[in-house]
Amino acid sequence: MRIDKWLWAARFYKTRSLATQAIEAGQVKLNSERCKPAKEVRIGDEILVRHGGLEWQVIVMGVSDKRGSASVAKKLYEETDISRVKREECLALRRMTSEPSQDIKGRPTKRDRRVLTRFKSGE
Repeated sequence: MRIDKWLWAARFYKTRSLATQAIEAGQVKLNSERCKPAKEVRIGDEILVRHGGLEWQVIVMGVSDKRGSASVAKKLYEETDISRVKREECLALRRMTSEPSQDIKGRPTKRDRRVLTRFKSGE
């Protein structure tokens, strides 16, 4: 089975074209090597998927060319313990920190511009 089709069936990506784009961008590795979207996936292969700032390292447990429910998709792979711990730590860190862009409200005011000018000129 093709890796792009498997990623779609395992619900890592919403569409096959998104999976194909991610593979071509190098965000997916099969057995620690870059691959092409048509590369065959077999049971026991190790896949590394980077998506949305998170990283999954999974072992292929089954193949399916049809996209099923989330419970069926979960049976297609098994995530490694190290990957699960790292991903949970990353998610916890995201929850604790705030998004820097939340403090920005539209265009800078005159006061904000003066502060930026002073900062840039080193005063």
